[in-house]
Amino acid sequence: MIVVNQQTDEILLIQQYGRKKNILVAGYLYQGENLKTAVKRELAEETGLTPTAIHFNRSKFYQPSNTLMCNFTVVVDGLEDFKVNNEVDRYAWFSRSKAQEAIWPGSLAEEFLLAYLNEKN
Repeated sequence: MIVVNQQTDEILLIQQYGRKKNILVAGYLYQGENLKTAVKRELAEETGLTPTAIHFNRSKFYQPSNTLMCNFTVVVDGLEDFKVNNEVDRYAWFSRSKAQEAIWPGSLAEEFLLAYLNEKN
């Protein structure tokens, strides 16, 4: 998901599992769970944040993991509850241009982020 801070218009990128590559917040859908519920749950689990808006962007079948990836824009307002869990090693908020530079090159996260940014310009 592309997490956008409504106050600063910055995008959240994270690093996980000892990797030094910036990616988007992501998670899995549980059986019987709808997509927006999964987005809210994963955002809360990984960051403690509550979305004020959720918008579906696109999906793409990701062959390496045989998985359908669904991308959303998630707007958050205020960061008083922001607290990453143990799945997140590092995080930072980036301007749109800096996020584009910092995202893992060649990744699906980059593909989703660039598509989002191109639509917003």
